[in-house]
Parts: sequence; structure tokens; C-alpha cells
Amino acid sequence: MIALAGPLAAEVTGRAASLLADLAREFADDAAAAQAESLRMRAERLAQADAEAYAAAARRLHGRDGRDAELGRALDEAAAVPLQIAETAADVAELSAALMERVPADTRPDLAGAALLAAGAARTAAHLVEVNLAVAAGDERLERARGAADAAAAAAAAAAAYTSQTIPS
Repeated sequence: MIALAGPLAAEVTGRAASLLADLAREFADDAAAAQAESLRMRAERLAQADAEAYAAAARRLHGRDGRDAELGRALDEAAAVPLQIAETAADVAELSAALMERVPADTRPDLAGAALLAAGAARTAAHLVEVNLAVAAGDERLERARGAADAAAAAAAAAAAYTSQTIPS
């Protein structure tokens, strides 16, 4: 069984971070470029980790042999990785919004686009945490994932609003 949404959310996050790194380098913001590059590498690792965690959980779930502790650990890991994806995506969206004032107006739509993509990835990852069998209502992981998705959405909205205010019609 192949998991698609989690690795894809991580890959989108990585691509958005890559765009940020390129723009930051172009406009001589080495600190932001390094931060974006670090986020890109984290997202790439998470894409692989999510695919592996999902596959392990699916094997345990479909091949139940009475070892519930192993199934529980596999499901916990399958929830932990999308949580990390959501948090990484939120970091990308927030970095994008923070860079708005440091780049020329004609590149701001690209920053806003990166933030919007990251926000979608964060929301996707939060949904994956929510539907995980090991996560119940009130679970701290679910609250963190939703918080990351909300933070990413707020940063994306701010980036998009800033762009629309600074680009002449």
C-alpha cells in the first residue's frame, strides 16, 4: 500500500522552501536562505519518513498477529511524521511572510504562492494526523497539527494580503 498525501505534502513543503531559498539568495539574505534550505532538507527527509511510517503501520494493521504494542508504536509513528510535516510547512509559510518586506514587489507574488502552497501542505498533514487510528479527540498531537495548519494559513493570508497591497493594478 502506497501513502501519497503525506509524502506529497512534504514534497510541496520542500519545493516551497526551495523557492524561498532561491529568492533569499538572489536578494542577499543569507540567513533566510540558510533557514529556507534547512526547511527544504527537513521536508525531503520527512517525505521519505512518512512513506516508511505509513507502510509500517499498514503492514501491522493488516497483518495483526496479536502484537498490539507493535501496532500502537507503528500508528504513533504514522501520526508523528505528518505532525512534523505540518510544523515544517508552517515554518515555511511564516518565513515566506517574513520575507515580504525584504524583496522587490515583483517577487512578492512568488513568496505568497510559496506560503499558500505550504499552508495547503500543513492542512493536509494535519488531516492525516486527525484520521490516524492512534489519535483521539483531545490528543496533544492533533492540537499541535491543527495549530500548525492555522499558523500556516494565517501566514499565507498575510503574505497574500501584503502582495495585493503592494502590487500596482
